[in-house]
Amino acid sequence: MRELLRSVHLLPAVLLLLVTVRAAELKPPEKNAAAKKEQRKLPELKKAGPANVKVLQLIQVNSRQRNYPYGLSTLLRYISDKTSIKLDSEPDIVNSFADPAIFNYPFIYVNGADRPDWNFTRKEKKNIRKYLMRGGFVYIDAGISASFLRQDSRYGQHHSFAEWEERPVIRDAFKSVFPTRKFRPLKRSHPIYRSFYKGLPDPATLPDTVRNFVVKEKWPQGSYSAVALTLNQRVAVLCTPIIAMGWGRNYLGNWATTIGFRIRESAKDLGAYLDTAAYSGQRFETRREDGAKDIVYCQERAVPAWVHEPGDRWRVFRYYHSREISEFAHVFYTQLGVNFMVYALTH
Repeated sequence: MRELLRSVHLLPAVLLLLVTVRAAELKPPEKNAAAKKEQRKLPELKKAGPANVKVLQLIQVNSRQRNYPYGLSTLLRYISDKTSIKLDSEPDIVNSFADPAIFNYPFIYVNGADRPDWNFTRKEKKNIRKYLMRGGFVYIDAGISASFLRQDSRYGQHHSFAEWEERPVIRDAFKSVFPTRKFRPLKRSHPIYRSFYKGLPDPATLPDTVRNFVVKEKWPQGSYSAVALTLNQRVAVLCTPIIAMGWGRNYLGNWATTIGFRIRESAKDLGAYLDTAAYSGQRFETRREDGAKDIVYCQERAVPAWVHEPGDRWRVFRYYHSREISEFAHVFYTQLGVNFMVYALTH
């Protein structure tokens, strides 16, 4: 517990340094030479010495079964380079929340697929409750997925489209710890999306076919599908669709994955055709942020295929791939990861 308190005591200093960095980045350029000369005299932030923040990762599967195994390490290096937080680039590993080591870390990362069984043991329940109530933060990547993506565990690791609901196994697991608490969708205005980066990367490089959908519907204002369990007026457990696929770089420094965008497209009289179209998969209803429902029609080899939206609008799902699209996605997913980490360490 003393180790956890040391971590907590570091947070004000971390926050102060972060504010200093952001203020320096956002401050408008001075117009006169004297001011510029004075500005050059400001001491640089030095990050010499050992890292003072360590991150913990929970893994229960062997290395051959893991998805995006180098994603978190890449993100930690990026955060250390771009912010004033000195992070150890390699996370420590545990295989259970029952491990007392969790109390030494302010942030625990879990890829949902790295834990096949989400039934908490009695010791895990006790530890999780203490850890979260005392200021800890758990981020479950791939912890939210749409009902039509749950038919195969692989789907949830490759789709960013999701309804606003945590995976049922995760919901039940945390209900056993906090019976009166529920995961709630995060509003697009939540400060977690602006704790360091604000908005989307420059979308000018995106093809015209996808730009409007990405900016206005897919990720408006740099937000993302997410649900959270809140304790003491702060996010304590965060679940999102998978974003680690956008973090990892290989030994050559290149992105380890190629990412495509699924968007929704329409055309004149499309509804007249789709209203009576045959489909081989299942039909699902999913909730939007405003409570309205989409009816998603699936094909066995194209999940999902098309959707009937509020206002009697019909659109089809289509994937687009290009170097520009993949690069944009990697930058955005990295910014999301930074924002989540900074929020966790400063709240």
